[in-house]
Formats: sequence, C-alpha cells, structure tokens
Amino acid sequence: MKHHLAVYTGSFDPITLGHLDVLERSRGMFSEIVLAIGHNPSKPALFSFEERLDLARACVADLVKSAPGGAPVRVETYSGLTVDFARSVGAVAIIRGIRNVSDLASECQLAITNRQVANIETVFVVTGENYAYTSSSLIKQIAAFGGTLDKLEPLVPKRVIEALARKKADPRNPLGMLAAEHHGGGEG
Repeated sequence: MKHHLAVYTGSFDPITLGHLDVLERSRGMFSEIVLAIGHNPSKPALFSFEERLDLARACVADLVKSAPGGAPVRVETYSGLTVDFARSVGAVAIIRGIRNVSDLASECQLAITNRQVANIETVFVVTGENYAYTSSSLIKQIAAFGGTLDKLEPLVPKRVIEALARKKADPRNPLGMLAAEHHGGGEG
C-alpha cells in the first residue's frame, strides 16, 4: 500500500482540544501526519515558534500515548507557503479542521487554489461538536479578560492552561498587560 502522508497546518497559537480532536480523527485516514506550525503574518503570535513547538509536541505525545494505533505524528514548524512545505515533505493532502459554515467558505477557496496551483488536495475534518466554537483567538481573549484560566479546561490541554498562566503572570507579556489593564490597571 502506498504511503499517504498529510500535513495538518495552522498557527496553533495555542493548540486546542479542537485541534487535537481533528488530529486524532485524521490519524485513521493517513499513514503519517505532520502537524505543521506556520507563521501567519496577519496574526500577532502570543507564543513563540519554539513555545508552540514545545506545547504541540507535548500535547501530541500525550494524544498518541492515550490513543495508540493511529498514524504516527511528528510536529514541525515552517515559514512560507503551506503548499511549498507540503510538497517538501511529500504530502498527498493538507488537513484542515472545519468548525462552522464560515470556516468552510474561506477554506474551500483556499483548497481550490492549492489544488490548481500545487496539485495538492485538502481534506476537511469537521471538529467535534464540543469544539465547534473554539478558536485560538477566543482562548487568548478569555485568558486576557475572563478571570480564572480553569474555565478553559474544556477547551485546551492542561499544559496550555499552565503556559497561559505563565504568560498572564508576566507583566511584560502582551497577555499579562491586557489582563492587568482589564483588572483595574488601565482605568483612567
């Protein structure tokens, strides 16, 4: 049987349980998966590439340990075009998680372009209903403005909550500055 490698791309800033849900279900469709952390110039990053890489590797290792038998997964970072990265690792498909109709509309346009330009298919995996409204942006907003981070337990791995707590406690970090401003430090 032919080796079918896929890349699951995103900024993963931070990685969520929704991301891991899509990854777990994709492990039954391919021979190997590369979770590829990319740089999105239109989104300022909360976590550095190195931090996202470390968090993703730890969370993926936990996932693989708890659900053996699926395709192996490795975690890498990349810059530049996703299709160029996908070709460089020999991927036959790009995995994209879909949460809702809005995601589908924007992702379809990108999938058609990737197929026309790079001859690479996109596989859409609809996230589990528990994660339909979970996004990394929402996680960052809740962390900055929502009080205790324990509220995030249904949405992100414990490792991510711990990493967010470190960011929130650091007054030099943008998340820490937002949290301090929201909780009284910025009222004029």
